[in-house]
Amino acid sequence: MAHPITDTPPKFMRKGEMTRAAILDVAITLASRDGLEGLTIGLLAEKMNMSKSGVFAHFGSREDLQIEVVKLYHRQFEQEVFYPSIKEARGLPRLEAMYARWIRQVTIEIASGCIYISGAVEYDDRPGEIREQLVSMVRTWQQALHRCALQAIEAGHLRDDTDADQLVYEMYGLILGLHHDARFLKKAGSVERAQKGFDRLIDSYRNTAQVSKPVAAAKKSSQTNQKISAKTAA
Repeated sequence: MAHPITDTPPKFMRKGEMTRAAILDVAITLASRDGLEGLTIGLLAEKMNMSKSGVFAHFGSREDLQIEVVKLYHRQFEQEVFYPSIKEARGLPRLEAMYARWIRQVTIEIASGCIYISGAVEYDDRPGEIREQLVSMVRTWQQALHRCALQAIEAGHLRDDTDADQLVYEMYGLILGLHHDARFLKKAGSVERAQKGFDRLIDSYRNTAQVSKPVAAAKKSSQTNQKISAKTAA
């Protein structure tokens, strides 16, 4: 016979979920700093003041822990970048919002590191579940950008001959360049250059026959986000 579902879960379940969440919060910080391969059960147990067996009880293996960290990072990225952006009008305003929030996310991660980018270096030639998870999540984000670019073409914000694949490729390249120059080279002005590069890219595809108010408003919002990002980076 099935047990009835109660409104209040058992205390040990609540405590277990809280402990698991706390472990993941520390793990994602360590992985951002040291990479997924630098994430060990021993180091995590030390940071959590737990035994190794206590950490293992929640994740089973180091690889399971690494995969859960990747999934958590993806959920956080969606909450910070994707979901707020899709509240904007379809087409170019939404695409510009995605890029602006993406830049803002990078400026936050300059001090710690991006798991997508560091993971690509660590697992570019290492087959396995962790690589598959990373690839799937990056492709999901690129597909969202591509879909938004197509919507911008359909809405008449971008020219009919716009190459959506090339547009997304160059957007991604700008973000990689920003992360490299800002984090590795510590180069001042990287955020501004990444925004200028995007503005020039969009202008090269813009449908000048239809410059709508929403697009103009979105460009103003993008410039505001650029100033915010610059202050954050400083």
